[in-house]
Amino acid sequence: MLALGVIADDFTGATDVAGMLVRGGLRTVQLIGVPSSSGADDIDTEAAVAGAEAVVVALKSRTTPAADAVAESLAAWHWLRAAGAKRCYFKYCSTFDSTPAGNIGPVTEALMSELGTDFTIACPAFPENGRTIFRGHLFVGDVLLSDSGMRDHPLTPMRDANLVRVLQAQCGAGTRVGLIRYDTVARGTEAVRQRIAALRSEGVRMAVADALHDDDLRTLAAGCSDLPLLTAGSGLALGLPELYERLGEARRHADAAGLDPMVGPAVVLSGSCSQATNAQVAHWRDAGRPARALDVRALLRGDGAAAAEVAAVLAWARPLIGRGDGDDAVPLIYSTAAPSELAATQSELGALEAGARVEHALAAIARELGSMGVRRWVVAGGETSGAVVQALGASALRIGPTICPGVPWTQAQRRAAPGAQGAQGGSIWLALKSGNFGAPDFFSAALRMK
Repeated sequence: MLALGVIADDFTGATDVAGMLVRGGLRTVQLIGVPSSSGADDIDTEAAVAGAEAVVVALKSRTTPAADAVAESLAAWHWLRAAGAKRCYFKYCSTFDSTPAGNIGPVTEALMSELGTDFTIACPAFPENGRTIFRGHLFVGDVLLSDSGMRDHPLTPMRDANLVRVLQAQCGAGTRVGLIRYDTVARGTEAVRQRIAALRSEGVRMAVADALHDDDLRTLAAGCSDLPLLTAGSGLALGLPELYERLGEARRHADAAGLDPMVGPAVVLSGSCSQATNAQVAHWRDAGRPARALDVRALLRGDGAAAAEVAAVLAWARPLIGRGDGDDAVPLIYSTAAPSELAATQSELGALEAGARVEHALAAIARELGSMGVRRWVVAGGETSGAVVQALGASALRIGPTICPGVPWTQAQRRAAPGAQGAQGGSIWLALKSGNFGAPDFFSAALRMK
């Protein structure tokens, strides 16, 4: 019985929420994009999702034009609804990555209309990873979102921590955004329900919900049990498996996170420029492990220099593949850069074009490494993860054990992809990490798991 259909606006966010559901005992499958209505996918989608209580459709819609994000999200919900989902969960980043034009507000409004509901909540809180909401303001650790590293994000700089104001600016004139405050949540499930009823009577259609602790998320999940649509980061999913079992809509399983043993050569690819990922790259390099930086300026020249740089990186990596089992022999290929260096690079072509060229290069590298037999992949950055997963021809992911909060290992069911000879048969395992997640030793910690 499919209890929940999830639409995630990037690939790492999809594995994040899928991992949370698996931790709670729901068998969960992640699909890479909306399955083809023509049946052109090379995997049997029905077989892939058989037995799942939750299905997550991973999109790359976080930074696309708002109209495209709406269209893709509605297509995902149409597929999920046809597969049997009665409830919808729109998952976005715990740092509310967006722009003044969207995409969180427009997608939420479109899904509300599609599901015929006049109210939903917005709650990107993830206390386990230091993301909390107090009086409608989002904190990252001890600082406001607007004072964190997200202030200088290359694609979605977040310079306002007031989520009510941010979300209101993205919504149409007919949508009012309100607040469910921390003191209401602290009074329990019934207080949340009463606050929702009061907001509805005032004509409020969306409400940012405060959450300081995991118990707040459980309270919110129970208080919103009659809503067909939830919008949130992955944290709110913490309380859903137990709630759905209590409502008779799902059954939890102790072995929900089971994967086949992870084997084969490994590689680490990093395209994120977040503070956390910068620290992880530095930790890897400081330990003397093999690492090679992409020459991003060569990728931007577009005169054959990009192809030459990809070839040079592959020539460096080839003798390292399968050289040994320890992470000391695993190559790291990265485009991670400090904020000042990133700003200088983006000034040449603009953030979107510069990012697209880096993703294209990392996808080409991934295809070739796959043909060399790489089977374990640790990937940092949402856009990078999307490019790599698509390059490897992965259509569906089984969700496995958690490496750190927000990042599980996954096992791919793959379709053949042009040029991806290594994606023909056999399994691959992927750890898809949001740029902001993980301790400095994340890369090696992930590879130690078998």
